Amino acid sequence: MTADRLPVRRALLSVSDKTGLVDLARALAAQGVELLSTGGTAKAIRDAGLAVRDVSDVTGFPEMMDGRVKTLHPIVHGGLLGRAGVDDEVMAQHGIGAIDLLVLNLYPFERVSANPDSSMDEIVENIDIGGPAMLRSAAKNFARVAVATDPAQYAGLTDELQAHGGTLSARTRFALAVAAFNRVAQYDACISDYLSAIAEDGQRALFPAQQNSNFVKVMDLRYGENPHQHGAFYRDLYPVPGTLATFTQLQGKELSFNNLADADAAWECVRQFERPACVIVKHANPCGVAEGEGCADTYEAAYATDPTSAFGGIIAFNRPLDAATAKTILDRQFVEVLIAPDYDEGALDYARKKANVRVLRIPHGEGRNNFDIKRVGSGLLMQTSDIREVGRGELKVVTKIAPTAEQMDDLLFAWRVAKFVKSNAIVYVKDRRTVGVGAGQMSRVVSAKIAALKAEEAGLAVPGSVLASDAFFPFRDGIDAAAAAGIKAVIQPGGSMRDAEVIAAADEHGIAMVFTGVRHFRH
Repeated sequence: MTADRLPVRRALLSVSDKTGLVDLARALAAQGVELLSTGGTAKAIRDAGLAVRDVSDVTGFPEMMDGRVKTLHPIVHGGLLGRAGVDDEVMAQHGIGAIDLLVLNLYPFERVSANPDSSMDEIVENIDIGGPAMLRSAAKNFARVAVATDPAQYAGLTDELQAHGGTLSARTRFALAVAAFNRVAQYDACISDYLSAIAEDGQRALFPAQQNSNFVKVMDLRYGENPHQHGAFYRDLYPVPGTLATFTQLQGKELSFNNLADADAAWECVRQFERPACVIVKHANPCGVAEGEGCADTYEAAYATDPTSAFGGIIAFNRPLDAATAKTILDRQFVEVLIAPDYDEGALDYARKKANVRVLRIPHGEGRNNFDIKRVGSGLLMQTSDIREVGRGELKVVTKIAPTAEQMDDLLFAWRVAKFVKSNAIVYVKDRRTVGVGAGQMSRVVSAKIAALKAEEAGLAVPGSVLASDAFFPFRDGIDAAAAAGIKAVIQPGGSMRDAEVIAAADEHGIAMVFTGVRHFRH
């Protein structure tokens, strides 16, 4: 049985991150807690005018090997692992005093190993040994001992001690123990990932021999893709700036599995444009994308691509959303999620009238996920993320006719959109706005027909547009279909066995075509 409230009479503090240390030590001392410490931590506490005992004085054994050995001692671990009412006699026999609270954060291996200027010696020296051992000892004995691993926990600790006569509850001790075990697991996983990626020649491999993922649960979801499936959202331990996991939900219903999947597609697509842009996503595919002068005109153009699919979609902007555009959107259509780097106060005021609309703020950032991971039966498929950008200078004109400057702008715009459309992907664009999108078909020609059909349904003229294809055309029939629709320029990777046949078809129809040399399959 675990006693509910237990007093904290003796605390061991040993931290590499000194944030909040002195304030915590001062609060503990005010409660009459005896302070034990090591090295630089003891110095910081002593310099603040507080009484503290060095662990080496308690153990009777000096710190040695440049601090490598200082807490690996029975006096320390016995003080942490000793069970009340079970080990009292043996502790008394060997002069082991109980330690009721351990405050410890680990050597900064993650930060040092992530620094390309760090030497291997520096990285290895930042592998903490005694720290994880103490954390495990304290966390295992949560029935009696509390353990803090993060400065963010200090305020809650001191508040509870002050409010409850210097005691901590069993619930607090257990929660802190779980956090400690999680921290040790994260730490060891980072070390394993780093070291197991080092090849025999000393170079770092792209993929480690063992993959240890570190994700923190953000929320449970109402369900997964379908109501009979359970769902949850996890983020990286250290989220990449500018990615979906850095969102703040400002209003609306709880987010669903599909909301988040589509929100990620919309945000990643819109954030690649430098000019003001709007992306509308439905069922993981962009159904409308446009660049323009501001939120209002980009939304109007994106919406016009496919008003039917826009209903119930995810709408993302790469500029702060203004009140007038927010009103237009919410008066016109049903929206699942709005995404923007920020919002005018008037936009938020109007959104509150539609209380169920989920409004997300995601700050801009230059970061991208380094890897994409897909779960398959009893395994993972892992790859580097598709963040490859194609510049104007990389495009190879392969036809007799070269694209005009305006067509080249549209081709590059269409290429950026195609990267986010499920394969086989065909995107029609004119004046830096989508005219038609064909997605997810087994045949590229069928995708092209769907793009034309979408344009016709929306009352948009295809003639004079450009076309982007995420992969090469295996036969000339795709170009023949594009010509019949009135396409005037094509961007595609090239690389087909029948490239010459495809180029000849483009020349026959007076179509300009450029090769990127890059493919963008998206499954």
